[in-house]
Amino acid sequence: MSLAAQRQSAVGDTIESIRNIVDKGGVTRASLAEVLPLVEELAARSELWNEADYPPPEANERQARYLIAEDPNQTYALYLNVMRPGKRIPPHNHTTWACVAGVSGVEFNDVYVRTDDGSQPDVGTLEHSHTVEVGPRNGIALLPDDIHAVEIRGDAVIRHLHMYGRALETLTERLTFDLETGRCQIMNVGVQTRR
Repeated sequence: MSLAAQRQSAVGDTIESIRNIVDKGGVTRASLAEVLPLVEELAARSELWNEADYPPPEANERQARYLIAEDPNQTYALYLNVMRPGKRIPPHNHTTWACVAGVSGVEFNDVYVRTDDGSQPDVGTLEHSHTVEVGPRNGIALLPDDIHAVEIRGDAVIRHLHMYGRALETLTERLTFDLETGRCQIMNVGVQTRR
């Protein structure tokens, strides 16, 4: 079986298992605690996410995002993010569930708690909760309203799988937060997804 066929089979089987968990248990911390190990196992098959098939971003870019799979209705979307050191993504929510697992390298995830009640437009104050070092066999699961920031440190390109309940391109209500000003605004999708 070719590597592409192995990848397609592994991805299909994993997403089917994830769909069964979420359809049965809904989107809860408990169900995502079952989903995350499946994403971690898929990420651990590093031969499926090699540089030849998924090249790193160009020298003047910090991130290349590849769409690996999504359902026809743009749910259950799996991406491979290949990021260079220095890449930072400010605090944001997703408005859908997410599980992130490392193929190679470490992605530092700062997790925040919102301290305002969300009643004032464009206001969003946060308090740092904890940091998760997402790497091989150590991922993070996020509910739709969870807020995290991402930073790539060190000197090596990293590769991580990102599994979402809905495709990133459909997430038009995501918020990004400015820690200094206590303001928030709609977040754009960022880099162009490679298909």
